[in-house]
Amino acid sequence: MSDLSGEDVVVVGGGFGGLSAACYLADAGADVRLLEKNEQLGGRASRLEAEGFKFDMGPSWYLMPDVFERFFAYFGKEPRDYYDLTRLDPHYRIFFKDGDRLDVTGNNDEMREKFEEYEPGAAEAFDEYLATSEQHYETAMNKFVYEDRSRLRDWVDLDVMTAAPIGLQLLGSMQGHVEDYFEHPKLQQIMQYTLVFLGGSPKNTPALYNMMSHVDFNLGVYYPDGGIGAVVDGLVELGESLGVTYETDSEVREISRRKEGFLVETVHGETFHPDEVVVNADYAHAERELLPDHERQYDDDYWDDRTYAPSAFLMYMGVEGDVDPLEHHTLVLPTDWEPHFDDIFEEADWPDEPAYYLCVPSETDPTVAPEGHSNLFVLVPIAPGLHDGDAIREEYREKILADIADNTGVDLRDRIVYEKQFAVSDFGERYNATEGTALGLAHTLRQTALLRPNNRSSAVDGLYFTGSFTTPGIGVPMCLISGEHTAQRLISDHE
Repeated sequence: MSDLSGEDVVVVGGGFGGLSAACYLADAGADVRLLEKNEQLGGRASRLEAEGFKFDMGPSWYLMPDVFERFFAYFGKEPRDYYDLTRLDPHYRIFFKDGDRLDVTGNNDEMREKFEEYEPGAAEAFDEYLATSEQHYETAMNKFVYEDRSRLRDWVDLDVMTAAPIGLQLLGSMQGHVEDYFEHPKLQQIMQYTLVFLGGSPKNTPALYNMMSHVDFNLGVYYPDGGIGAVVDGLVELGESLGVTYETDSEVREISRRKEGFLVETVHGETFHPDEVVVNADYAHAERELLPDHERQYDDDYWDDRTYAPSAFLMYMGVEGDVDPLEHHTLVLPTDWEPHFDDIFEEADWPDEPAYYLCVPSETDPTVAPEGHSNLFVLVPIAPGLHDGDAIREEYREKILADIADNTGVDLRDRIVYEKQFAVSDFGERYNATEGTALGLAHTLRQTALLRPNNRSSAVDGLYFTGSFTTPGIGVPMCLISGEHTAQRLISDHE
């Protein structure tokens, strides 16, 4: 990257995209100031500490360790310079609501045998599926993810042409792709559950995302000691060593272009006049609420027509005693999960037969709960924009706690000593999240790769965007890479 000495850059928002971009820009010589709305850095990777319990409020899966290694290596560092990793075994446990239970482990020979028990020939199909997944992962990461291809012209080159079979996977759905390998619905679910974390459904997510099975089965699932918050601390420490200035409790209310540079004003009346601005806040919120109308790229119809990733109903709970047989990561899946996806993407309703996720970090890390207690949160994906008043929350709380008891054998109801809920309106209030989305812009067929909003404003010179709305997309690793793309874009505009 070239020299940005003498350039002042303000980064608006301290999620992973903003923290990443700040590091790259400071390393290139810019004077970087990051303004964060909330009382702590990390964006959706906030932490909640209460009564001896420490919760990751947002991301809780450490996947794609190669992305974190690559990020820190750019600065001559390693992840272990900032946090320690524990590889989880099993990676996660699945409770099916018909009484069946399956552990997904890092032992693929073991998994082949388990798949074969569900369906004759599934062991061989498992091998073929993973081989394709690995090929897609390596090609996609090297040709499409690590390379910023956010413009049409970026796709018309020899590299992309040679990877054409991968590009064509953008045209089919995950549902159709998985059905080519497995008939058994449970095996299809195992290969598709990560779609929930990408903000899509099997019907609307491109088949390219079969690469997540390589992530899942081959690369492993890890836990950073102290939780994902420890990764946030690592990025902040790295940024400080590079000269980044961080300001929390500094919500921005206006960004506007001036004759020379920008005006950035906070709700407290602080003003800054940087040469460039990188926005890591919710993209739609920034365009609609922070920028003057004539500096917007997209009108209200554009934003109203987007498919937003699910929101979530979350319960953070401190529980007396242990919660065996739950694992660190546990999924509870109905035999037919299609109605739940319909409730998210079609009819927008609270799901009657929900699929949900339980995280119990105290199974791995005793520091996140007082002695003799368990730290647990439950996440139910729900439609963005749903009404989530006190009455429906209480009704749904009872439903989920009963469902956990019925399907895992763990009854939490008389053992909860601490509880906090978080849902659609909280995502809107805390993160200015459009329609209360928990993740950003879904990875639908119409919202993948260059079809996502650009990381460089087409309306205002010197204004850039990073995070889960733009390329390469949703998830902590993707947002780390997004920060790199955005920083490179800004730097290349100076060359």
